[in-house]
Amino acid sequence: MKKTNKKKLEEFIRVDHAGERGAIKIYEGQLLALSTIIKNDKLKKKIEEMKVHEKEHCDFFENEIKKRNIKPTKFLPLWDLLGVGLGFGTTIIGKKASMLCTASVEEVIDEHYRNQINELENDEKYLKSKIIKFRNDELHHKDIAYEEGATKEGLYSIMDKIIKTGSKIAISISEKI
Repeated sequence: MKKTNKKKLEEFIRVDHAGERGAIKIYEGQLLALSTIIKNDKLKKKIEEMKVHEKEHCDFFENEIKKRNIKPTKFLPLWDLLGVGLGFGTTIIGKKASMLCTASVEEVIDEHYRNQINELENDEKYLKSKIIKFRNDELHHKDIAYEEGATKEGLYSIMDKIIKTGSKIAISISEKI
């Protein structure tokens, strides 16, 4: 049976832990804006529901990091700050921007998780099954974002590119450091 490369496996778990924690921080930023400046209880409830999934995902990778003795990315404090800022900032711009933030990040994560699923070997069936489940959750979040008004029209297309580029950079850094 072919085994998953140990270094690659550590990168997968490190980056997935950072990404799921980052998603929680984005939602925390959105919820902060929705609790203080922008009042939208319906949207707040949707975001709180999506945050529950991200917490489940993050807890899984937190346990994997501990169980497998993998060092988390050194950039967690920066990602936390940037995540809260991104969530808060897009939400004060408006609902479309807030939901685009979610959609853009989830589109990057869809590709990221799909690549991992394709690279994991049979020796990591449980991890692979969890990533498949988490990817499905993220796709559901993307669908919710579009149902709630995410758009890439006009200037939002620039915001989409910025968020996606930032997410890809964070992924590249978090895999290695």
